[in-house]
Amino acid sequence: MTDPRREVLKAAQSLHRDGMNVGTAGNLSLREGEGMLITPSGRNYLEMESQDIVFVGADGQVEGTVKPSSEWRFHLEIYQNFEDAGAIVHTHSTHATALACLNLDIPAFHYEVAFAGGSDIRCASYATFGTSELAHNIVTALKERSACLIGHHGLVCYGSGLRAALALAQKIEQLSQIYLQCLSVGEPEILDDKEMAKVVEKFRNYSG
Repeated sequence: MTDPRREVLKAAQSLHRDGMNVGTAGNLSLREGEGMLITPSGRNYLEMESQDIVFVGADGQVEGTVKPSSEWRFHLEIYQNFEDAGAIVHTHSTHATALACLNLDIPAFHYEVAFAGGSDIRCASYATFGTSELAHNIVTALKERSACLIGHHGLVCYGSGLRAALALAQKIEQLSQIYLQCLSVGEPEILDDKEMAKVVEKFRNYSG
């Protein structure tokens, strides 16, 4: 039987190995019953063990003595507002974070923007990390989307499980890099809403 804590740990360490997070930056969680399993606060991914993964209940109560990530509030809010969220990835990946620091949405410059569920990837308004205000801003930006940038902060996305959430985070980091390269030359042409609606529909049952 698969150990969900072990799966969270493996996913968190893969983010580090892929350069999506550095040191103790970012966090990751998995829906577990009425609550969630989330990476701990201030721990280097490569130094963590599976018992360091923290269970936080739907009421915000923490099981055990290890402190959860300081961003546990927005993870819990996402699970409570989006029933299709099975796992959440938050990164400070370089290119997505650069766009977030510019407070830029990612428009439909490329059809794969539709992987996040709509015609753009919004940038949530900035608020201090770990606050209820930030959680609210993120949930607002995620309306009808499965990913958003976070102003002056980074990227957050969710998927049906850990593999899907990790894949989406990597896709958005790649799109962010391409978009920044486009902006270094000029403004790219944007696909219209009608075309993006068609692509979103095609991606609903996309398998690769």
